[in-house]
Amino acid sequence: MSRPAPNVLLENVNKSSHRCEQVLESDAIWAVFYKNKPFNLKSFNIIADQNGPKYKKTAFTNPGHAINLAERLNAVYTCNDFVVKKLTDGEEVSQ
Repeated sequence: MSRPAPNVLLENVNKSSHRCEQVLESDAIWAVFYKNKPFNLKSFNIIADQNGPKYKKTAFTNPGHAINLAERLNAVYTCNDFVVKKLTDGEEVSQ
């Protein structure tokens, strides 16, 4: 069974590069929290610092990706402190 097509809210096509960007509807954002607090996840090579650190995503529009990350981090650090929270509303921050 295939995944249902997402609801497209907005679409923009760049005529020179032919790139299409779509704003898709989502039920929520799922984020991984550590001890009920948000966190950043950074990875880097301790021997060669050629490319610098990479900051990995901890929030996703798909719950499966967040659940997999939380399970992997709990296994790596042998704990149950990483949990997934569903975010449907939040405080608006002005630019």
